[in-house]
Amino acid sequence: MKRKITLKHIARELEVSISTVSKALKNSEEISRDTKEKIQAFAKLYNYKPNNIAISLKNKRTKNIGVVIPDIVHHFFTTVVRGIEMFANAKGYNVIVCLSDESFDKEVINMELLANGSIDGFIMSLSEETQLKNDYNHLKEVTEQGIPLVLFDRITDEVNCDKVIINDEEGAYEAAKKLIDSGRKKIALITTESYLSVSKNRMAGYRKALLDHDIPIDESLILKLPYMNIDEDAISAFFDVVNVDAVLCVNEIFAIHGMRVVQKNGLKIPEDVSFIGFTDGLLSKYANPGLTAMAQHGEKMGAIAAEMLINKVEIENEEEEETYHTEVLKATLIERESTIN
Repeated sequence: MKRKITLKHIARELEVSISTVSKALKNSEEISRDTKEKIQAFAKLYNYKPNNIAISLKNKRTKNIGVVIPDIVHHFFTTVVRGIEMFANAKGYNVIVCLSDESFDKEVINMELLANGSIDGFIMSLSEETQLKNDYNHLKEVTEQGIPLVLFDRITDEVNCDKVIINDEEGAYEAAKKLIDSGRKKIALITTESYLSVSKNRMAGYRKALLDHDIPIDESLILKLPYMNIDEDAISAFFDVVNVDAVLCVNEIFAIHGMRVVQKNGLKIPEDVSFIGFTDGLLSKYANPGLTAMAQHGEKMGAIAAEMLINKVEIENEEEEETYHTEVLKATLIERESTIN
């Protein structure tokens, strides 16, 4: 079975530009007969089939941007969408938002629906199931056809595109160090499975901070929960068997549930147990006590993602190999009553 071939593959193999390949396959008079025959023969050998949807997307500007997010429950994703919309609208672009609901299939379907000529490119954060399956072929097919894609927050190194993230590992390190500096020694981590890129990096930061401060890593103090289905019984059982004086959570929802369980057990926050969570959304601000959080700057992340995408849409660069950039934002510690005595 011959491998799937793209314009970029043909151009690289025959040492010509992508635009030369494209014109040769369209039998353009601008290309010499020998070059056309060589390119057409190569394309036929490898059964090249143009992606007509992608071509229509590439050649027709719609001034629309497709955004695919995993969920709308977490405040972070709503702030990213707000940032995308503010920047895009100021540049004359509209934003179409779709929800993957943490499903690989819905993520693929959303991309297929949007890539019917109705948008100029994609901004997206990977679904939980996509990262679990480790299957990014739907993204690679889009990028290989020259359709702009920007990934944010949950990303993969397997897809060549622009990306925007926060310094998850460093942010978790800073949060854990804050707890250590305040005298905490038994620091728990409430996280998700490590196939989620952000959780993997935040766990790495937590572990590094403990080791750098000569605190042994106790695996029994690490609780892994499903991302979408918060199991408060599991959190209650966790705190029934561990003795901790601080908790770092990879999102604010885990932190709020953890704080509620600790308070039900008669412990005081932060006197007995300190809490830090990621996101710094509405839950963090209005929790009782207020939750110290690592701000992820969702609006700024969204604006940068939109700027990256629009730059790719408006600057055609078929003659040269494309370059990609990963923008890393610094998470900011916002101190509230959950760590302040």
